[in-house]
Amino acid sequence: MAKKKAEKEVEEYRLKNGEIRYRYRYKYYDVLGNRREKKESSFMSEKAAEMALLHVKSDILNGNLKKVEHNHMTIGQWLDTWYEMYSDSWEVSTRKVRQQAIRKHMKPLLGRYNLVEFDRSTYMRTYIKPLLKKFKPSTVSTYHNYFKIAINAAIEEEIITRNRFKKVNIEEREKRINFLTPHELNIFIDAAKKYCNVTGYTIIVLLAYTGMRIGEALGLKWADINFKTNQITVNCTRDSHGERSPKTKNSYRTFPVDQFVIDTLVSYQKRCLETKFKYGLKLDKKTDHVFISQYGGTAINTEVAKFTLRQLYKYLDVEGISITRITPHGLRHTHATVLINNGVPPKTIADRLGNSVEMIYKVYGHSFKEMENKAVTVFTDIVIGAKIGAD
Repeated sequence: MAKKKAEKEVEEYRLKNGEIRYRYRYKYYDVLGNRREKKESSFMSEKAAEMALLHVKSDILNGNLKKVEHNHMTIGQWLDTWYEMYSDSWEVSTRKVRQQAIRKHMKPLLGRYNLVEFDRSTYMRTYIKPLLKKFKPSTVSTYHNYFKIAINAAIEEEIITRNRFKKVNIEEREKRINFLTPHELNIFIDAAKKYCNVTGYTIIVLLAYTGMRIGEALGLKWADINFKTNQITVNCTRDSHGERSPKTKNSYRTFPVDQFVIDTLVSYQKRCLETKFKYGLKLDKKTDHVFISQYGGTAINTEVAKFTLRQLYKYLDVEGISITRITPHGLRHTHATVLINNGVPPKTIADRLGNSVEMIYKVYGHSFKEMENKAVTVFTDIVIGAKIGAD
């Protein structure tokens, strides 16, 4: 019986117009022992087909079977797969912004490219540069991070072997200052008491004196405030998507506040009782949220807090008072910066803000650098002062 002729792995073929092209076919077994075939065509030369086949064989020998099987997957196809596989584990707000980024930016700009072959220079040319023409660098950096997360997931699924986009740096303009000095904060709070309604004033005091996130403040219930021990407990966060668990495990916390904050909250609670009564409602100290609208008695949302700050700055402009313009989150940065500049240990600040020590150093590195420089000056002044005293 004649021996069966071995199939050629690389062969040439002709197009209808007579031009010659090359293709490869390679049979292998997957992890379940099933017979599979990998093939690809349209190579301009036999050498190009052989090199491509060599890469396939190398991946199979190294166990990168998913990379071989998904060799033709586009970035758009992977982004859809990534969202479907992982989105259930994301917070509602995270799911919404990533879905929007995929739909509006990532798929339109990158969707047609091959996931396995996509390189950094093409990424910069087709994604980063067009985004920089439309958005500020901080926004582009956010979209870049979303893409890196999607690529890391592809690595975990063994579809690709490495993230080529880790070292892409988005050129940042000078970062906006989003905190107040202690002097500015005093002006800010005094103006809030003069111009804001009682809800606006109280939420500004709470954010400034505790460093709470705006979502944590909006999720705060009267039951979370211990008026006997002067402590506040953070159990949840709330935004336009509703109430849910805090941002991180560290965000669950109980921390002390000073008497000024407690007195402000006691006074505000009395006003809330009056507001609720006005609209035929009762204040439930176990389940009611702390911050409510003076026009209806219902819980306020993030936009109310933002509007309060915008209006406050308008009043300050009319009076000719110029201070740093911040967002509600800027009051959290203000709290942290004041503590750092007065020598409070990073661990204490992290526990108070519901962060890790590493995150405190990352976000407020500039403040710690200033403290280091100050320490050098203080040390020198003390030593020289001691010498003068001895003389």
